[in-house]
Amino acid sequence: MNKLNELIKKTKCSVTIEINSHKETYSTISDYIEREFSELSDEVFNKMVELDSCICLSVYPDTPIGFYVIYHYDLEMAIDIALDN
Repeated sequence: MNKLNELIKKTKCSVTIEINSHKETYSTISDYIEREFSELSDEVFNKMVELDSCICLSVYPDTPIGFYVIYHYDLEMAIDIALDN
């Protein structure tokens, strides 16, 4: 929780976390990622499929216009990536 609070303080706009959104449409992670996002390392993608876990972290660090999205299988690791950006 400390890392999430650190990210929130560092971010001037919003932080959004979606967990397992693929399950809302009965999609597999493979189908969901193909529709939503194509640039993902094989290692992370395979682990997401193995764990059936899809974390989507959207961060608007400076303005309401510019943002980045991190897909991962682990929330803490996704937050670490966001803090490093």
